[in-house]
Amino acid sequence: MKTAYFASGCFWGTQYYLDKINGVTNTVVGYMGGEVENPSYEEVSTGTTGHVEAVKVEYDPEKVDYKSLVKTFFETHDPTQVGGQGPDIGTQYVSKIFYLSEDEKQIAEDLIKYLIQKGMKIQTKLEPATEFFTAEDYHQDYYEKNGQTPYCHVYRKLFED
Repeated sequence: MKTAYFASGCFWGTQYYLDKINGVTNTVVGYMGGEVENPSYEEVSTGTTGHVEAVKVEYDPEKVDYKSLVKTFFETHDPTQVGGQGPDIGTQYVSKIFYLSEDEKQIAEDLIKYLIQKGMKIQTKLEPATEFFTAEDYHQDYYEKNGQTPYCHVYRKLFED
């Protein structure tokens, strides 16, 4: 098993789409990239901790590769939006990929270059992975538990292959 970390606005929608990929074995929503140890949702919501709402993705590399995960990440949110995602505005909702290796960073950079060549003004930031803090239970699998679908994440095809 391997692990990847993505942030694309409200973590409920990010989890919803990444969880549906064949080869993804588990997803967990939480917080990453900030200065506060083990932050709460209320703290992160202030936009002052430096954390973003993120998703930890555990996957089987025999069934799905990292590049496919990154493509789905880009195809399920607006990586051109500044300062948030959809109606969710704030530093905790920005688009980020937290890479675990130089190979992952290169894959993400190559896909960003591809999207820029298509005329998109990509705002997604790449950062080395830091400590991931699991969010409160009521945030886990939110749409699954509530029988809803994301309000600020929509799938649209961006890549040819």
